[in-house]
Amino acid sequence: MNIAHMALWTRDLDAAAAFWREHFGAEIGVQYHSQRRPGFISCFVSLPGDAVQIELMTAPWLANAGIADQMGWDHLAIALGSRAAVDAMALRCGAEGLLVAAPRLTGDGFYEAVIAAPDGSRIEITA
Repeated sequence: MNIAHMALWTRDLDAAAAFWREHFGAEIGVQYHSQRRPGFISCFVSLPGDAVQIELMTAPWLANAGIADQMGWDHLAIALGSRAAVDAMALRCGAEGLLVAAPRLTGDGFYEAVIAAPDGSRIEITA
C-alpha cells in the first residue's frame, strides 16, 4: 500500500503551479477541466524523484470560502535532504515573504522550517 497523491485547494491554480515549479523543481501536468463539476480545474504536480503526486485543485466556489471552509490537512512536509538546503530555501522564501517559521531543531530532533504557498497552504521543509 502507498499514497497515490495528496490534494490541495487553491484559489489561483497558475500561481500555485508556478510556486511548486520554482521552489521545488516540480513538473506540472496538464490541466483537467471537469465536465461533471463545471468550473473545477486541477493539475498534478510531480516532485523530482518522488512517485507521490500533489493535485492542485481550484473552483469558482472557493472565491467566497472562509477560514471555516479550510478544514483538513495542516501541512505537507517535504524532505530537502540537508540542513543547508532547508536554510537556503528558507532564506529565499523569507525574501519573498513566504517564510512562516524560521529553521529550527524541534524537540523530537527534526530540522525544519515552514513556508507558505501563494494560497497560504503550509509546507514544512525538513533536512
